[in-house]
Amino acid sequence: MKPVRAIVLTYDKYRVFTDHMIRCYEKLWPNHPFIFHVPYQELPRTVSGERVKYIRCSSGIKATVELLLENFDDEEWVYWCIDDKYPLQLDVQRIESIHRNLIDTKKHGMDGLLFCRCRGMLDKKNLTGKKIVDDQGDVFLERKNYEQIWIHQYLKVKVLRQLFNSFPEKIPAAKIMDSLKAQVKKPQNHQIYVTGESLGVFGESTTRGVITRNCYKSLEQHNLTLPSWCTHVTTQEIVMGHDSRTAFSRLIKRFTKYFS
Repeated sequence: MKPVRAIVLTYDKYRVFTDHMIRCYEKLWPNHPFIFHVPYQELPRTVSGERVKYIRCSSGIKATVELLLENFDDEEWVYWCIDDKYPLQLDVQRIESIHRNLIDTKKHGMDGLLFCRCRGMLDKKNLTGKKIVDDQGDVFLERKNYEQIWIHQYLKVKVLRQLFNSFPEKIPAAKIMDSLKAQVKKPQNHQIYVTGESLGVFGESTTRGVITRNCYKSLEQHNLTLPSWCTHVTTQEIVMGHDSRTAFSRLIKRFTKYFS
């Protein structure tokens, strides 16, 4: 697999979540192709090795993304991974196959692919109705808008640039980007897709600035210390991608294949 630069949106206060996210990828997908580009303000390197590159940025969200993408070609593929999400389960074999077709051979002519189908991606109103089926039988559904753009996914640089160029220069809080992206019309020639079934399950690190219960447990499992600003942990667990309809469809597919 060709290596891909992974664009991380974070800042110093949340560094433990960046480290946690990277460790989760290393555990679930030891030979993953990503080189994480991590923005920082003052906090020095916390993860060693050639798979992580630290880029000094301002604390501004839009300025950070612009600097991380500086000198990137619009057609370059990147892996967009905000550290408020982290992988819990990955169908590595199928994701690697998709990676090769998407990045190595550029077979499908896509501009973006999300492999965690959940939430708004289960609603037909966010899909165009167009689909692609590859040689392995994987189904890809075209997305109509930027719904679920914050979950980890493959994107061409031009898609990220278009989205963030549409945002105001100053974004006071990351949460505001949810409403901002809903106001941006996706260009028709930016063809972004989602897999027909979810190939990844992701957890959320925080909710309203408080660490989720699932992230707290995972931090403990990875021997990571809670940040000094953490005074309490919510009882809420937020997991995306494990949808009963997806699980049922997978079961039916296996049952049919077994008896065919």
